[in-house]
Amino acid sequence: MDIPDVSTLSIRDTGPRNPSPPIPEDILNATDRYMVKLRNYAQSIPYSIEPNSKMQQMLDFILLRIAQSVEAKDYDPGLLQWDSMLTYWCMLKYPIPKEKRIAIIKIYFGVCTTPGMPNHIVAACADGLQVLTRSKKKLSIYDMRLPWMPIYKILSKDLFLTRRHQTSWYMGYIAENVRRFFHPAAIDEMLSTFLPMMNGTSLNSILASQYYMLTFLPLSHPQSYLPMLFRVWESVNSYMFDDRMLQFLSRLAEMHVDPTVSDPQRIEEIPDDARSEGEGRPNWPKDDLETKWRWSGLFSDVGIFSDTEWNFIMAKCMTSMEIPLADAGSLTTGPNADGQATFEMNRLPKPSWRIASLARIIVYSMAPDGMPSPASTAPTPLFTPLASGASTPLPHQNDGLGDYLSSPLGKGGRLKTKTYLAGCKALDSLAKLIASTESFFHPTNSGSWTSDLSAFIKYIVYDFNKRWYEEQQPDCKTPTHRRLTREIKRELVKCLRTVTLLAMFSQDSATVANIQSCMKSMSIMEPDLILHPILERAVPALEALVETHRTTAVIKALGAVAPAMVCRHVYYPGAKHLIPILDLLLPGIDLNDPPKTFCTTSFISEVAQYIKFGELTNYEVPMGDGVDLTQRTSKELPVLEIEQFPDGVEPGSEERLSKEDEDALLRDSAGTFADWVASFLRRVILLFENLPEEGPNGTAGGATEVQLVDAVSGAFSQICVHLSEPLYDMVLGLVYDYATQNVRSNAVRAIHQLVECVANADPVKTLDRFLPFCARSIRTELEHGASSLRITSSRSTPLPSDATLHWNLAILRGAIDGHATLKYREELISLFKLLNEKTFSKRGYSSSGKLLSSTLLTLSHTYPLENKFVNPDEWNSEEFKANHHKYWGKLYRPEDVKLTWHVPTDEEIDFVLRIFREVVEPVLDKLHGLLEPGIVRDAVWRNDFCRHLSLVRNAFSGIPTLAKEVISPEEMKAAMESSDILFEIPEMIASVEPLNSGFALSDPADPRHQYITGLRRKFGEFLHKASVSLQQQGEENTVDAVHGLLRSIRTFLLEYGDSRDSYYLQSDRYQSEMNIARHYAGQKVWPRALYVRRARLYHAARLRWNSIERRRGPLEDLLVDDVTQWSMWNYATVRESSQALLDSLCNTFDGVRRRCLPTLYKALEPGTEDDRMKGALWTLNLSSFAKYAMSEPTLAIDFVKRLFSCQHNEKASIQDCVASLAETCLNNFAEPNHVVYEVENDDLNLALKSLKALVLAPSQADSDEVVVRCKNQRMERISVADRAIAQTTDMLLEIANDTRTHWRYAIVAVRCLRSLLRRDAPFKAAHVRYLFSKTHDSNASMRYYSQRAIMKISRFIKLRSLANGPVDLALEQNYNPLRRKVVVHDFTREYSERLLNEYRKPLDLKRAQEEPMLRDKIGSGWVVWDKTADFFLAPHPSKSTFLPWDTGCDEAVTAIREIAKDTSFWKKLSTHYSAENNSDVILQDNLCCVKSIFQLLDDEPLEVLKPIVEELLIDKDKNKQRAAAEFLAGVIAGSKHWPTDAQVKFWKWFTPHMETIFSQKSNESLSVWSSFFEHVFYNKDPRRLQPIVDRIMEEFKIVDFNGESTFEIIQVLCFFRAFYEQLGLKFTPWVEEVLDRCWAELKCEHEDVLAYFSEIFAFCGKIMWRPSPSLLTPETFVRECRTLPGFADIMGVHGVFYEERVMELVKQFPVWRKERLPGVRAFQSTYDRVGILVCKWLFQLIHDTNAVSAFDYILPLMPELIRFTEINDNDDLAYRAKLLMVRMCGVIIPRQFIDPLLEQIFSAITTSPSWRVRLKILPLVQVFYFRQAFLISDAKLVEMVEVICRCLDDEVVEVREMAATTLSGILRLSPRRSVIALKDRFVRLIKNSKLPQDRKSPAYNIALRQLHAAILGICALIDSYPYTIERWMPELLTSVLAEHTYDPVPISTTVRKCASTFRKTHQDTWHEDSKKFSEEQLASLSTLLSGSSYCECISQ
Repeated sequence: MDIPDVSTLSIRDTGPRNPSPPIPEDILNATDRYMVKLRNYAQSIPYSIEPNSKMQQMLDFILLRIAQSVEAKDYDPGLLQWDSMLTYWCMLKYPIPKEKRIAIIKIYFGVCTTPGMPNHIVAACADGLQVLTRSKKKLSIYDMRLPWMPIYKILSKDLFLTRRHQTSWYMGYIAENVRRFFHPAAIDEMLSTFLPMMNGTSLNSILASQYYMLTFLPLSHPQSYLPMLFRVWESVNSYMFDDRMLQFLSRLAEMHVDPTVSDPQRIEEIPDDARSEGEGRPNWPKDDLETKWRWSGLFSDVGIFSDTEWNFIMAKCMTSMEIPLADAGSLTTGPNADGQATFEMNRLPKPSWRIASLARIIVYSMAPDGMPSPASTAPTPLFTPLASGASTPLPHQNDGLGDYLSSPLGKGGRLKTKTYLAGCKALDSLAKLIASTESFFHPTNSGSWTSDLSAFIKYIVYDFNKRWYEEQQPDCKTPTHRRLTREIKRELVKCLRTVTLLAMFSQDSATVANIQSCMKSMSIMEPDLILHPILERAVPALEALVETHRTTAVIKALGAVAPAMVCRHVYYPGAKHLIPILDLLLPGIDLNDPPKTFCTTSFISEVAQYIKFGELTNYEVPMGDGVDLTQRTSKELPVLEIEQFPDGVEPGSEERLSKEDEDALLRDSAGTFADWVASFLRRVILLFENLPEEGPNGTAGGATEVQLVDAVSGAFSQICVHLSEPLYDMVLGLVYDYATQNVRSNAVRAIHQLVECVANADPVKTLDRFLPFCARSIRTELEHGASSLRITSSRSTPLPSDATLHWNLAILRGAIDGHATLKYREELISLFKLLNEKTFSKRGYSSSGKLLSSTLLTLSHTYPLENKFVNPDEWNSEEFKANHHKYWGKLYRPEDVKLTWHVPTDEEIDFVLRIFREVVEPVLDKLHGLLEPGIVRDAVWRNDFCRHLSLVRNAFSGIPTLAKEVISPEEMKAAMESSDILFEIPEMIASVEPLNSGFALSDPADPRHQYITGLRRKFGEFLHKASVSLQQQGEENTVDAVHGLLRSIRTFLLEYGDSRDSYYLQSDRYQSEMNIARHYAGQKVWPRALYVRRARLYHAARLRWNSIERRRGPLEDLLVDDVTQWSMWNYATVRESSQALLDSLCNTFDGVRRRCLPTLYKALEPGTEDDRMKGALWTLNLSSFAKYAMSEPTLAIDFVKRLFSCQHNEKASIQDCVASLAETCLNNFAEPNHVVYEVENDDLNLALKSLKALVLAPSQADSDEVVVRCKNQRMERISVADRAIAQTTDMLLEIANDTRTHWRYAIVAVRCLRSLLRRDAPFKAAHVRYLFSKTHDSNASMRYYSQRAIMKISRFIKLRSLANGPVDLALEQNYNPLRRKVVVHDFTREYSERLLNEYRKPLDLKRAQEEPMLRDKIGSGWVVWDKTADFFLAPHPSKSTFLPWDTGCDEAVTAIREIAKDTSFWKKLSTHYSAENNSDVILQDNLCCVKSIFQLLDDEPLEVLKPIVEELLIDKDKNKQRAAAEFLAGVIAGSKHWPTDAQVKFWKWFTPHMETIFSQKSNESLSVWSSFFEHVFYNKDPRRLQPIVDRIMEEFKIVDFNGESTFEIIQVLCFFRAFYEQLGLKFTPWVEEVLDRCWAELKCEHEDVLAYFSEIFAFCGKIMWRPSPSLLTPETFVRECRTLPGFADIMGVHGVFYEERVMELVKQFPVWRKERLPGVRAFQSTYDRVGILVCKWLFQLIHDTNAVSAFDYILPLMPELIRFTEINDNDDLAYRAKLLMVRMCGVIIPRQFIDPLLEQIFSAITTSPSWRVRLKILPLVQVFYFRQAFLISDAKLVEMVEVICRCLDDEVVEVREMAATTLSGILRLSPRRSVIALKDRFVRLIKNSKLPQDRKSPAYNIALRQLHAAILGICALIDSYPYTIERWMPELLTSVLAEHTYDPVPISTTVRKCASTFRKTHQDTWHEDSKKFSEEQLASLSTLLSGSSYCECISQ
């Protein structure tokens, strides 16, 4: 039962019933900001809260315990226990003093950054950190600094580990939350750590380096590194890179509106006290940044960005909208490039959505920073043309028409300075973006992009409002000259208005939600601009003239702009529209159209909570009973008048009236409130009457109907609360008449809700009215036998004859309210008794129980009485009654709200106890009687049991907060001993002391308290007795009784404290109500109802505190045992509900899990019934049991044993349960690891000292003693756990080795054994042997898990031997004895190239053993060098590098050696490796398993393996080949650090066998051996594999690319590709030679070979990309990025590498073109072949990370690419060339290439002889323009228009039409002057084009073409403004185009097509647009648009 949102406040009431409680002194007199907040909370609840001093002592105690647990390293459970206490303490809203906050943050930070800390503890502390550091006001970097290095160390170690951890995610999360405490002086050190790892050939390294920079770099001083980030960004083509970069820039933009943030002075002022060990503070010279003036911020051209950076961001913005044009590929090729990133990058926290980031960048870059352009009047304010003087002389007959059309536009009248919309550059860019995407908002043109676009404008206005209100605050730091202005705000709304109104009718729910949010923000910004257009659309839609979905869309839109109608402070004139709209909405309450009803009710609820429904005369007339109201006839539909605009008023707003006039208008309309409320109520009743019949559960119809009734009641409830007194009386009368004159069996639940709504508003009046009638009816019904049929089944449908009884019970339950019932005490008690005696049917006795429960709850519970929109004293004031319309939508500050609560009075408590004495206790005695022995248990007994129990249960569920539970010290001690927490000292088990929370009886000495507690005990004892009794009875017809019993146990154990007012539920509701009420971010004043909800939340938090710890005495234990038994009973329904109850009990009571486990285990033994066993298994599968039992080693041993003993029952369903349980257990079974207890963290120890100094009082001298005991207990706990783990391992081995173990169980055993391999303890030989024996098991899963286990064994043996201490063990850091860190001295590019060239020279072994020469991974040196680089020595000739391994591993190594030297092991393994599977490549698991063995044993097992491999190699079968490749790859990978003699010996053996591999001529094994080469070269120095390298290169050199057998060539190229791709940058020394070889073979005849060539070209181009700072040091790179001019190519991204070769191609192509073969053989020509090769190569390049470099090659090849498109006898080539040109538009083209590329395109259009080329290239212009609009200069834009205009005069009609289409797309964004100039030009051309009479004369065709060109131009102008009517448009349409409707084809078709498009796009806005036309113009327009009808019908 939900608590009614009750209100006992009658309207005549004089004031609150409860005086406000005393507030403690230290809270009342506080001035501190956070104490004032606490005072507001204290004032909002009806009882006293504890003084701050007391709560601070409690906080000190919690913090002390946290410090002690961390000091003793008791992380779990100690730290977790007290961390959760801190969370609960924070719910109470007391402030944490700053120094304590800092100390605890440092401890949490220390715990998180301690290597080896288990993830669940890191997770808890990371959340704690987030909460404690969230507020920027409470802590700044001046208060606290944190080191960045500890997080980075863990993160960089973990990120690319192959195992799946969540550590990376947590570290990233922590870094994001605490980055603002990293000292800005660390920036240079960070850059020198993160930049060196960036390597342009590997996207992973680019993304990782970027992630570190953008997550760690302090945001406060970006001026030194921001230019560098932009340079890198411009050179990398990756969507993932964009996402993170945009998020970063959005944060910068937002922060830096305050110029002081980045003041260099601050770096000196901030204390620098958080350096980690080994962290330097390089301070690079930044002379170029110093200014001689005072620091004025980072501001640049647009916000903090320069013009070039801004245009780049805007171009990214354009691509982000993902709007497909010619094909989806012209979007952006970034996502294709991202395919190269591996899954590890997805482990990091995802960046926020790019759409939100872009919006924030734009909003926070707005400022009045330019010349304002003239204000606009059009709905979309972009580019309304000015009148222009530019005119061009008309063409003479001898000049070409094309020259006239394309003559320069408006040279003379051009303005000198550039102007911007509202004088704001960022807004101007936004307007341009919106204008270019306008048509994509239209519902007919929607797609995946629509939700992105709509979200974008939503975020724009949301952030704009946020910033607007931030700048109104007195403490705003933004300089006044950079703040947003009214003009910017107004123009922004105008700019977004058109598209918002278009998208409002979208069919996509996400889009509609975005648009609603957007409208809401806009209605707060500029209500007059947005409210009127919506009202204009609303009227026709609500009068049902349009399709239904438009109606719902309009209602949603009205809901969004509701604040403009009801909040007087938002928009004073809006209120007069409210009542007409409400009238129009009445038909929206409609059972047949649920979506419409939901929208309508939500609108009404939204509106009703801000206004009072009452007449506005100065005196109120009593309304009588409302029955005599004349009903409105449907003809008198309300009319909303929207007149023509008077002069001087902007369209879309209205004349301003004075406030008095507005109020007069409102007073007139408010007179109809009474009619409206009555009509609304009638609609509601009509809806209720038509509901379907109610089902067994008491709900009518399905879920939709239930939601409908709830929605309608919710709206009605809001209305009732805000009715004036006369209206309230009228409504009460109407409801009373309906309820007393009707009985509807289908609306019983509904009538209850209806009456409850009325009762909420005035309980006393309601009860007085209803109780006598209902009581009378109920008695009459019962006398006449209603509910006399005994029914207990919950699935029974109520009898029709009982309907009147249920109807009246429902009404009475709705009307019941605590205080008001007191005068009816006698009546109610006798009624309860009567109902208990006489109701026998299920529905009857459950309704009676609910009535009793409601009565008790409203009497004994503490809850707010009302939630009106103004305070009670205001509501009752005369001024408010007369002028309540002035208060509509009033918002309050927290301190001004006055709440009234219901607090149980002594009288009410006595009434409660009387009900228990007189009604409940006798029934409880009857129940005890029913269990006496010897009583016959038949159907009558069952019915009596169920109905009596129902009454008692309901009674107890009505008093959750009547008596406070008291736990005695003895009970506390007993509970501690049987707690779920094992092996912990009592001090570390957290417990709470109770706080005030409004319990009615809290003193245990009070006899009332003793009575009710005693009765509760009696109830509990009965439940146990009944449970035992029913379990013995056990036949089927007791199921109903058992269900009742379980519900009663739930009530007895769980209904306490906040069970009715759940804290988490209240929190969700508060959040959602807040989101609905929020007008803008950071709002400080709210509607009063929200404060009521907040007070309930605070009250619930205090109840929650008291419910954390519940008493668990012997009786509770017995009941828990009963529930455990029921959860294994033989009826599934009973089992399910018992298991759910048990789960809840585990979360509420401590000790339940430990208590239940033995009982559940017993049920798994052989001989148990199946149902019982199933019940036990499913119960154990609850996460509360499985997780608990598996994560505690001492319990796990028993649990595992029981699980494996379930094999005895072979029933399939039971084995399924076991499998499910096993999966749950394995998920919670982690590798045991106690390394963390050996790790010392000095920072953490310092933090502990400072926290203890703050919280230790002198009296607590025993603190250290607690730590010592806790530490000893923790050590004891670990040793017990270690013993248990060892036992578990032995037991599992025994089970696994037992031949009787079923294979399904054996797999589980292997998985457990794999988890039990630990890094901090040696392995046992038996464990290792077993896992090795399973690598060749017949079951594939067994093999999979055991191979994985072997890799783990090998990894941990290496780790234990090569780690220096616990930190390395925790971070998995190996110290390879051959690795050397070589200090880099030479930072030149030559040095890095020299090192790369070394790769090609074979290794001198002697030298390599003395000086480190081998470099497997290129760590740094691509963009800059790190301080050191990793190199390896070659191993010793004969001495093993690693053997012997760590002595602790001897046992395991000996066992492995024994197995690996046994031929049979390898034989069996090879059988499985060479078995058939679906893989065409070698399997990594197999080769890693082999590698692990050879890494551990060097070459010892090789002799045994050789014959097996040789045998496999000879066999040609694909699977045998694959097995051989897996063994070889494993051996080669494992041989990396063998003694060199052993390696030489191996190569000697293997080299002859390479012949076998290369001579394979089988397609099947090609992929196998390619993957073999990929694996052996992966991360390897090629000199380690010299024989293979030599062989591959030799094959590549000698192969004949024009040979007969393509297969041989392909094989060589395939192996070669594996080689170069894995080497990456290390392939550099071979590049030139390889390219020369390929380039010479360009004329090759094999297409496949050319495809490989294109890949080689793309690859070589990529690895030869080199940035070009003058020195490869981070400092130089960052400085030069900042200081070099924009065109300097410091990232080396220009494609200079192929420059000469491309130029050679440009020369060759014309030659080859001449040699082309004709016709069918054309595709064999060199021209075509090389053409396809070039297209493939460039296509690949454009989809790669270095796509930007493609333009250096595309530009010279452009003329040829254009020629490719016109080839008509080779479709493939033409298609590829076209595709390439479209796709290239998807890359943001470097600025310097834009003009030349356009020149090429223009020249192709103007000079190409083929019209087909023009036809294909014109659309390309549009795509190019759309994608790159922000980068094209105005001059180029004008030129573009001129070129296209020339095409309007093409000889080919198709080209002319295509030119017109392209023109309209481009004009949309053109400067307004050129539009006007073109218009004038086209109009003059039409006037001067007369068609000769004689159609045969040569002049006729010329004239026709000229006229057609001009008409196409005019149509393009009209099409370019699809949703607006420009000033010049009416005349063009009606006097120019209309005259040519009947001209010859093609003119008439063009005109008609333009007209129909115009009709389509202006349909929605015609009511506005038509006002732009005069009467005559409308008439001639209608002729143009199809004869006559259209405009007339619309304008009518």
